[in-house]
Amino acid sequence: MKKFNLLAFTLLVLSLFSWLAAQTVPKASLPVLTTSAGQSPDVTTINIILEEAGIGYDYCDVPTPEMIADGVGLGDRESGPGFHVEINTDLNKFKKGTPYKTIIMAIGASLKGMGASGLTVEAEEARLKKVIDYCKQNKIFIIAVHIGGESKRGAPGSDNERMIDAVAPYADYLIVTKDGNKDGRFTKIAKQKNIPLSEVEYALNIVDLMKQVFN
Repeated sequence: MKKFNLLAFTLLVLSLFSWLAAQTVPKASLPVLTTSAGQSPDVTTINIILEEAGIGYDYCDVPTPEMIADGVGLGDRESGPGFHVEINTDLNKFKKGTPYKTIIMAIGASLKGMGASGLTVEAEEARLKKVIDYCKQNKIFIIAVHIGGESKRGAPGSDNERMIDAVAPYADYLIVTKDGNKDGRFTKIAKQKNIPLSEVEYALNIVDLMKQVFN
């Protein structure tokens, strides 16, 4: 029985590795909006990664479908308490109002961040569902990124795991650090939902990925 279990486990591992090896980096289009799924500071790292890759972007921490529908420039909204906007899209290439083609969601829960935005975990889940539904209806490519590592995971039902549940299964492309995927959770989601997955050693490795994605 032990030999059988070992063989079955080995075959499963080989299957997962073969599946990962077969994954290719998908292509996405500009303009792009970045945001947070859980209001952790990880989205700041994503913005820095895009800057390093030479990719213009707009950013909002708590966009609604109505805001996304306003396209590049987010309807000239301005930052305020619990609400932050940055317009870094090249307006010479994409005039204000151009529909977004891609949204990048940084997955990571922060009760402090959610509190500052006037959100509970439940409210953030509901907001994310509306945003994802809008993206699906309007063919906006969703890239979900988890770079928080093992420390930003937690037990089933934790705030971070709930943010993963809210976003990862509905993404068109998943990017994770190895440290945050030690249990293979993202690999399982990607395989079950047939989502391309890239696993990187460090967050800065995503710079080259972004260049490939938006080439």
